[in-house]
Amino acid sequence: MRGYITIDSERCKGCGLCISVCPAKVIEFSHRYNSKGYHPAVYRGDGCIACGFCYLTCPDVCITVFREVQKKANVKV
Repeated sequence: MRGYITIDSERCKGCGLCISVCPAKVIEFSHRYNSKGYHPAVYRGDGCIACGFCYLTCPDVCITVFREVQKKANVKV
């Protein structure tokens, strides 16, 4: 399954839990600070498998996971 995530950088406090549990390694710390002075987590933009581990471990509920639905081909035999 493929997908992508969004991270609310203003809510993220940069704890790094999402980074440590991501099996696809597509989340990293931003080099910029948010308004609270934290380096928030950011999605690198490719390779997400939509497993939801980041969503489940985020204590600040700032991650949303989107799963891409693939249509099955209609094949007549």
